[in-house]
Amino acid sequence: MSEEALNELREKLEADLLKLYGSPILNLEQLHKALNYRSVATMRQALLRGTLPIPIFSQPNRRGYFVLVAEVARYMAQCAVVEMENKKM
Repeated sequence: MSEEALNELREKLEADLLKLYGSPILNLEQLHKALNYRSVATMRQALLRGTLPIPIFSQPNRRGYFVLVAEVARYMAQCAVVEMENKKM
Protein backbone atom coordinates (compact mmCIF):
# COMPACT_ATOMS: atom_id res chain seq x y z
CA MET A 1 0.00 0.00 0.00
CA SER A 2 1.39 3.38 -0.94
CA GLU A 3 1.97 6.24 1.47
CA GLU A 4 -0.83 8.15 -0.25
CA ALA A 5 -3.28 5.29 0.29
CA LEU A 6 -2.20 5.02 3.94
CA ASN A 7 -2.84 8.74 4.47
CA GLU A 8 -6.22 8.46 2.75
CA LEU A 9 -7.22 5.57 5.03
CA ARG A 10 -6.00 7.46 8.11
CA GLU A 11 -8.00 10.55 7.13
CA LYS A 12 -11.13 8.44 6.53
CA LEU A 13 -10.77 6.72 9.91
CA GLU A 14 -10.19 10.05 11.64
CA ALA A 15 -13.29 11.56 10.04
CA ASP A 16 -15.36 8.53 11.03
CA LEU A 17 -14.14 8.67 14.65
CA LEU A 18 -14.77 12.42 14.84
CA LYS A 19 -18.29 11.89 13.52
CA LEU A 20 -18.93 8.98 15.90
CA TYR A 21 -17.59 10.59 19.08
CA GLY A 22 -17.99 14.29 18.25
CA SER A 23 -14.66 15.29 19.76
CA PRO A 24 -10.99 15.24 18.73
CA ILE A 25 -10.17 13.78 22.16
CA LEU A 26 -11.36 10.40 23.47
CA ASN A 27 -11.47 9.18 27.07
CA LEU A 28 -10.63 5.59 28.03
CA GLU A 29 -14.29 4.53 27.84
CA GLN A 30 -14.50 5.68 24.22
CA LEU A 31 -11.04 4.37 23.38
CA HIS A 32 -11.79 0.86 24.61
CA LYS A 33 -14.75 0.74 22.24
CA ALA A 34 -12.80 2.21 19.31
CA LEU A 35 -9.95 -0.29 19.71
CA ASN A 36 -12.26 -3.18 20.60
CA TYR A 37 -10.75 -3.89 24.01
CA ARG A 38 -12.90 -6.15 26.17
CA SER A 39 -13.43 -3.49 28.88
CA VAL A 40 -12.08 -0.28 30.35
CA ALA A 41 -10.36 -2.44 32.97
CA THR A 42 -8.33 -4.19 30.27
CA MET A 43 -7.39 -0.77 28.87
CA ARG A 44 -6.18 0.29 32.32
CA GLN A 45 -4.12 -2.91 32.61
CA ALA A 46 -2.51 -2.21 29.23
CA LEU A 47 -1.82 1.35 30.39
CA LEU A 48 -0.22 0.13 33.63
CA ARG A 49 1.87 -2.45 31.75
CA GLY A 50 2.96 0.10 29.17
CA THR A 51 1.55 -1.95 26.31
CA LEU A 52 -1.08 0.51 25.11
CA PRO A 53 -0.10 1.21 21.49
CA ILE A 54 -1.24 4.86 21.48
CA PRO A 55 0.14 7.84 23.42
CA ILE A 56 -2.14 8.69 26.35
CA PHE A 57 -2.15 11.96 28.25
CA SER A 58 -3.90 13.58 31.20
CA GLN A 59 -5.30 17.10 31.35
CA PRO A 60 -4.98 19.59 34.20
CA ASN A 61 -8.07 19.67 36.42
CA ARG A 62 -9.60 16.69 34.58
CA ARG A 63 -9.90 13.17 35.90
CA GLY A 64 -8.69 10.26 33.80
CA TYR A 65 -6.66 9.80 30.66
CA PHE A 66 -7.25 10.91 27.11
CA VAL A 67 -6.04 10.22 23.57
CA LEU A 68 -6.23 12.16 20.32
CA VAL A 69 -8.53 10.81 17.63
CA ALA A 70 -5.75 11.47 15.10
CA GLU A 71 -3.45 9.07 16.99
CA VAL A 72 -6.14 6.38 17.08
CA ALA A 73 -6.73 6.75 13.33
CA ARG A 74 -2.99 6.62 12.62
CA TYR A 75 -2.59 3.44 14.67
CA MET A 76 -5.60 1.74 13.08
CA ALA A 77 -4.43 2.60 9.56
CA GLN A 78 -0.93 1.27 10.27
CA CYS A 79 -2.37 -1.98 11.65
CA ALA A 80 -4.55 -2.42 8.57
CA VAL A 81 -1.60 -1.86 6.23
CA VAL A 82 0.62 -4.32 8.09
CA GLU A 83 -2.14 -6.93 8.01
CA MET A 84 -2.71 -6.43 4.29
CA GLU A 85 1.01 -6.74 3.56
CA ASN A 86 1.28 -9.90 5.67
CA LYS A 87 -1.57 -11.51 3.72
CA LYS A 88 0.15 -10.77 0.41
CA MET A 89 3.25 -12.73 1.44
